Amino acid sequence: MTARLVDIAAQAGVSEATVSRVLNGKPGVAAATRESVLAALDVLGFERPPRLRQRGSAGLVGLITPELDNPIFPALAQVVAQSLTRQGYTPVLATQTPGGSTEDELTEMLVDRGVAGIIFVSGLHADTTADMGRYEALRGKGVPFVLVNGFSAQVRAPFVSTDDRAAARLAVTHLASLGHTRIGLAVGPRRFVPVLRKIEGFQLAMRERLGLPADESGELIEHSLYSLEGGQAAAGTLIDKGCTAVVCASDMMALGAVRAARERGLEVPRDISVVGFDDSPLIAFTDPPLTTVRQPVQAMGQAAVRTLLEEIGGTPAPHSEFVFLPELVVRESTASGRREDRRSA
Repeated sequence: MTARLVDIAAQAGVSEATVSRVLNGKPGVAAATRESVLAALDVLGFERPPRLRQRGSAGLVGLITPELDNPIFPALAQVVAQSLTRQGYTPVLATQTPGGSTEDELTEMLVDRGVAGIIFVSGLHADTTADMGRYEALRGKGVPFVLVNGFSAQVRAPFVSTDDRAAARLAVTHLASLGHTRIGLAVGPRRFVPVLRKIEGFQLAMRERLGLPADESGELIEHSLYSLEGGQAAAGTLIDKGCTAVVCASDMMALGAVRAARERGLEVPRDISVVGFDDSPLIAFTDPPLTTVRQPVQAMGQAAVRTLLEEIGGTPAPHSEFVFLPELVVRESTASGRREDRRSA
């Protein structure tokens, strides 16, 4: 339990003693602080003691995310949880796991608990092959919801997204300015909306900056999984195709790209440059510190909560997409791509 106290205290931003007082039902803790501790329990997946379980279901808001191995999802969940707690709501984190609960099962569970609304992060709404009727059915039950990253015109709901096209263009522009002319793109499966948009931005930038037509730049695109192993496989193929730089669709994939380079006896960034996407927590402390395109997680999470609470409050948000601009963060995994510079390095 001591380890749990440390985790809960860190999540809630209070002392372990305060957490202990809340869990034991002792007086002397401010209402807002008590709610922060309870929210931390929910976010971390700890079960509340029976005496602290909320009676009734008003004030619960569901947050459905993919697996938490990718650090960008816990980071976004924390922003959403904090924003909800400040508004007096209790977040309920529901995480999809391989071989575990599906998005539909988690949605049903949250609806059964009577949540006031649901925020979906990178869910089936982002999959162009998925049946969007599930969201219309949810709307028919009177449950407001907001969808993060992955737009579908078939779903009548507010969306919050990063500008994936701009993200890819920022990365390519940066690498082209360093002299790279053979730049690869490592992304997830083609069926996902963010992947399709990154491809559009990548090919547009390759044409604008390097004069490469779409059929040629298309040969420099590799699809894989959003994981370290997926990035390693995709980047390995791109390196073998002669790419001197690789743009990755996630920071985890970028770390895999660094591993692929080292497997081949190459150094990053002397021999090959790598750009990630997300600017996940701690990514500035990798070896080398990763150049990446930052998702504005704070602004997106707050916007998702604000939009959902407007819907819950009876003021429907526009059924459109709120698009947030990413930011290039240059660190030490990118360098000159000019052959003469690499020879003299």
